[in-house]
Amino acid sequence: MKKVISIVVILFTVGLVLFGIFGTSPKQDYIRIHVRANSNLTIDQNVKYEIKDDIVSYLIPYISQCETRQDFVDTINDNLSALEQIAENVLSERGFDYGANVKFCQEEFPTRSYDGVVLESGIYDSLIVELGEAKGDNWWCVVYPPLCFVSNNSQDILYKSRILEILKSILG
Repeated sequence: MKKVISIVVILFTVGLVLFGIFGTSPKQDYIRIHVRANSNLTIDQNVKYEIKDDIVSYLIPYISQCETRQDFVDTINDNLSALEQIAENVLSERGFDYGANVKFCQEEFPTRSYDGVVLESGIYDSLIVELGEAKGDNWWCVVYPPLCFVSNNSQDILYKSRILEILKSILG
């Protein structure tokens, strides 16, 4: 009977640990970026991509100076108003009558794949760019590690996966 109780306690503990690792806790190894279009009309989708390009171009010099995850968070937070102004300017120049809202927050997302990297469903720190009603399809990527911010010297960029490092340390 003691063996059965011990096994149940161990399984329960392992379950709690696994839920803590793979549950809905914030995914701290990644920072996502989402640009949400006003609608799925072609014109709204096109301006979404234009704004995405301008925001990525603006952020590259800043992101390239970041060495830690906290540097990325600070850089994003320090530039929220500038990013919103970029989106507002593009919308205004193209004659759109809706605005933009840019925020850095935690949001829940479904499982997605980007260039062979699978991001499991969960809560992520995210740079969110909402255009108008933000009811259209979105463009997304990963700001940290910088999977969608590739410079001309991409060979100088070292990508590290904390998850891979943990698995390697566990498996030897």
